[in-house]
Amino acid sequence: MSFCDLAVPGVQALQPYQPGKPMSELARELGLRPEQIVKLASNENPLGPSPKALAAAREALAESHRYPDGNAFELRAALAEHHGVEPGQITLGSGSNDVLELVARAFLRTGLKCVFSQHAFAVYPIATQAVGAEAVVVPALGADSDSPAGHDLEAMADAVDADTRVVFIANPNNPTGTWVGAEAVERFLARMPAHVIVVLDEAYVEYAARAPGYREGSYLLARHPNLIITRTFSKAYGLGGLRVGYGLSDPQVADLLNRVRMPFNVNNVAQAAATAALDDREHLRRSVELNGREMQRLGQALAGMGLSSLPSAANFLCTRVGPRAEEVNQGLLRQGVIVRPVGGGYQLPEYLRFSIGTEAENDRLLQALAVLRDEGLLGAD
Repeated sequence: MSFCDLAVPGVQALQPYQPGKPMSELARELGLRPEQIVKLASNENPLGPSPKALAAAREALAESHRYPDGNAFELRAALAEHHGVEPGQITLGSGSNDVLELVARAFLRTGLKCVFSQHAFAVYPIATQAVGAEAVVVPALGADSDSPAGHDLEAMADAVDADTRVVFIANPNNPTGTWVGAEAVERFLARMPAHVIVVLDEAYVEYAARAPGYREGSYLLARHPNLIITRTFSKAYGLGGLRVGYGLSDPQVADLLNRVRMPFNVNNVAQAAATAALDDREHLRRSVELNGREMQRLGQALAGMGLSSLPSAANFLCTRVGPRAEEVNQGLLRQGVIVRPVGGGYQLPEYLRFSIGTEAENDRLLQALAVLRDEGLLGAD
């Protein structure tokens, strides 16, 4: 007997999420020292956490023998003040992907449907399939669009029917970096029936403020009780290793999500660090400014090498390197540069995703790509 036969049908067919290659793994494989490796695969903040967050985390470690506050009173109060909502509208997660899974567990089951876009975040199909629901994947916008590979909200709205319970919209989207303007989001929400929960996944929202037409979605909560907004401390706040995210929603929706949330899902160190990080606006400003400056520089340098990138409002560039993208990826790894392939489930086989690093890290990437260009691996041919 196969143990797979004992699993529920949705889990039997699941393909696990594949994270970016860890630096330690590449070091073991190639015999490299950590300082010889640059990781630009997981959209992490290259400046690291806020000094205030680090100090708070160190202090919280002394209480590691105690269970964390299961209701995260201080963090929820800080988030409520930050967003101008009530604490009862907040659901905490071990990263925002935890909140996405809570949505699936609370609102999806066999016989119901979930709608999301092609090229969207890999957790959406995983969360949907794990609970036995049907994933309805809507084709992304074409190359002739203002947002190639981006969400087609009109087509997504057309895909919603009586059996649809959840729609996931990543704004900005991972792995493409594309975004949807505020007017298009409002038109989409106006078309949604009351029985459909719309999740606006804003993991990269801090980077997107300057994107044309973009507006973060919390102002829509009062008008749309079926809206959930998810955020994370893993990206701009630099706390990916501590795993803390949250959702904003109508209190009744938050109550349902909290019913399926596991006790103590956000540890005490993460709670303390996130609360302090939220207060360090200067570190956030520096992080966002570095990202904007280096994204522009990197994008221009890539274009100078004949490589086009999708428009991005996040902290990465999804760049077309050609039909030998996997060979390019392996060539970068051999030079100690870790990036993210986006073929396979993301269906972008000619692209690689480059996280925006420091100036020195981005220079390493460009130098490594130049070597591969000279070897004839880059480009459409």
